[in-house]
Amino acid sequence: MSRTVARLTLDHLAALDVPCRSCLFWERDPVRRSRVEDAAGEKDAWLSHVLREWGSCGRVVLVDDEPVGYVVYAPEAYLPGSAAFPTAPVSPDAVLMTTAYVVEEHRGGGLGRMLVQGMARDLVERDIRAVEAFGDTRGARHCVLPTDFLGSVGFKTLRAHGTSPRMRMDLRTTVSWRSDLEAAWARLRGSVAPAHATEAAPRGRLR
Repeated sequence: MSRTVARLTLDHLAALDVPCRSCLFWERDPVRRSRVEDAAGEKDAWLSHVLREWGSCGRVVLVDDEPVGYVVYAPEAYLPGSAAFPTAPVSPDAVLMTTAYVVEEHRGGGLGRMLVQGMARDLVERDIRAVEAFGDTRGARHCVLPTDFLGSVGFKTLRAHGTSPRMRMDLRTTVSWRSDLEAAWARLRGSVAPAHATEAAPRGRLR
C-alpha cells in the first residue's frame, strides 16, 4: 500500500466525500456563510482564489493514489471565520492551519502526522516562520482540531484558554522537528512507510 502527500488541488477536493468538503466555517464570516446557497461551489471558489493570490494552501494524503485526507492552511486574512475565536488574532509572522481531516477507516495510522509534515515542509521552503492553530480542549467541535492532536504533532500552547487555546509550531527554531521532518520525507521519497506510526485517533473527527 503506497502512501504519499501531494499539493491540494480542486480535483482532490472534489474527490473527497467528507463532511468538511462543503464546510465554510473558516473561509467565510458568519453573516456571509448564512447566505451561501452552494457551499461546495463557494469552497471551490475560495480555494481557487487563495491558490491564485498566495499559492499552495493545502496538502492531500493519497493511499494507493486515492485521496483519503487533507490539511488546509493560509494567512489569517483569507480566513475570516477565525475572528470569532477569543484567542485571535494569529501572530503576524504565522499562517493559520484550519482543517485537517482523515477519513475514518484510515485514522490511527499516522496519516494526520504526514499531512502536518507536508504542510511544514511547504512553509519552511517558502521561508515562513511559524504556523498556528486554534485548538479545542473538549474535542467536541467538528470544525476545530482537538488540542491533543495538535500537541502530538508538534504544536505548543501560545495563548491559553479554557476551551479554545491558540497553539503554535515554530518552524525556524525547532531543530529537532525539522530533522524529523527531513527523515520522514526521505522515507516517503523511498516509498517506505514511516517506521513508527505514533498518531492516536483524537476524540471525534480529525478535521
